[in-house]
Amino acid sequence: MRGSDPNAAVYWLARMIEGGEDPKFIARRMVILASEDIGNANPTALVMAVNCFNAVDVIGYPECRIILSQTVIYLATSPKSNASYMAIENAIDKVRTEGDLPVPLHLRNAPTKLMKELNYGTNYKYAHQYDNNFTALEYLPEKIAGTVFYEPGKNARENETRTFLKMRWQNKYGY
Repeated sequence: MRGSDPNAAVYWLARMIEGGEDPKFIARRMVILASEDIGNANPTALVMAVNCFNAVDVIGYPECRIILSQTVIYLATSPKSNASYMAIENAIDKVRTEGDLPVPLHLRNAPTKLMKELNYGTNYKYAHQYDNNFTALEYLPEKIAGTVFYEPGKNARENETRTFLKMRWQNKYGY
């Protein structure tokens, strides 16, 4: 599936079925692949894979082989992107190297008088009060401001995302 070959994917599916593999194991791996290898290049892939897992759980063998085949072919023929996978890996690496960085004061809720006196929530801008429901606040901790974790993949869907992000953030993240 990762290599976009539906013929090979359905063949290996048949091998697993004939070898007695648990259909829920197969479906579980497809859910992971839908997010790890396809991601936002085709967000519907995750919906298909999760629905496949649920259907396999309800239907069981032998009929679930048809559902598995449909989903294997769908996933194999979907555009691929591991950008979401890489984004979380990059963010986790940053958390591990930088530790627990403080939430910017303007993003902190101020339910008490003391918090208000400490300037929690000061200069916060509610995005929905601005054009396009957007305002260019800094949402990352100061020490890592401007860090790029998500680099959109090179496919039609994520090219749209890149354009959207560039329109919103201008040159901040280099999209």
